[in-house]
Amino acid sequence: MARAAAASAVPGHVEPAVEERPVGSPPEAVVLRFVVPGELAGLRLDRFVQHRMPRLTRTRAQKIVQSCAFRLDGTPRRCSDIVQSGEIIYLVRERFEEPITPLHFGVLHQDDAVLLVDKPAGLPMHPTATYHKHTLSYLLRTQYEAQSLFVPRIAHRLDRETSGIVVCARTLEAERRLKKAFERHEIDKSYLAIVSGQLPALSGDIDLPMAPVQQGLHVLMELRPDGLSAFTHYEVLASTESHALVALFPRSGRQHQLRVHLSAIGCPIVGDKLYGPEREAPFLEYIETGMTPELLRRLGHDRQALHAHTLTFTHPETEERFRAVAKLPDDLVELWQGLSSEGLRGLSRPSQLVDVAI
Repeated sequence: MARAAAASAVPGHVEPAVEERPVGSPPEAVVLRFVVPGELAGLRLDRFVQHRMPRLTRTRAQKIVQSCAFRLDGTPRRCSDIVQSGEIIYLVRERFEEPITPLHFGVLHQDDAVLLVDKPAGLPMHPTATYHKHTLSYLLRTQYEAQSLFVPRIAHRLDRETSGIVVCARTLEAERRLKKAFERHEIDKSYLAIVSGQLPALSGDIDLPMAPVQQGLHVLMELRPDGLSAFTHYEVLASTESHALVALFPRSGRQHQLRVHLSAIGCPIVGDKLYGPEREAPFLEYIETGMTPELLRRLGHDRQALHAHTLTFTHPETEERFRAVAKLPDDLVELWQGLSSEGLRGLSRPSQLVDVAI
């Protein structure tokens, strides 16, 4: 099975057992806490906030720092403050109405060292400018602290709209080992996606370097010869004249890698608001209007049809290889059944998934 690098394995949001609040914080205020990972040490505070809340403009990030950033003693922070590795950044915000999201998650496996979660589409991983309690990290905190248990540490990331497997550590030693495994590309992942168009072959490789865009919406990634290497292997499981169900095996972990790579070969993921035929126009429209019937018609689905399907790793306690599987969720099963008269019957099975439930 192809090996996939993870996104940053350092959880960006800190949930201490005893809630810390800057002096003078109103009791009804929401306090967001972000730990500074080593790779972001040395940034200005406004740049750090923009990095942790990636859909913010620089101007918006500066306004948040000026109005919300405080030290524990209650003194305000400045945009020009330089953040240090391991430092905790506190943002104090007035309580806000969060968008509706799923407030549950499935448990695929749990033991003394690891928790494997089946994350529903629409549930963010960590707090952002828009979400606080409606996040996987908050749900984990409330559930495990209520039982006086160690709060599982999320070891990697999935986009909010992507469903599927998330691995969490249940001890500090397990967290250390999982982080090292991700850094060393020792964890194998596969994804399932429903795409528009026809793949150029039944299986193949996409080897195209990527980098953040140099202009435009700053959360976007683009193909660039001088970018970071990015490699994806794909296998077509089933296809129609206009769509395909594809298994994806990333061997690197760049932001939005699968979405960018599939778009680059003319097969964007159905429902992708950033990398579809209209580029980021549907995303900007969605921010303004929500999901209208016309926008849904153009996108083909109300979220990107991407699912984290399998994850294989060396168990941090037993040191045996362990594979977890999250079956395709109902919304994507129904989407594919609407596109193909065969549904999930008669799928082509690549060797990597020959004994795995779809």
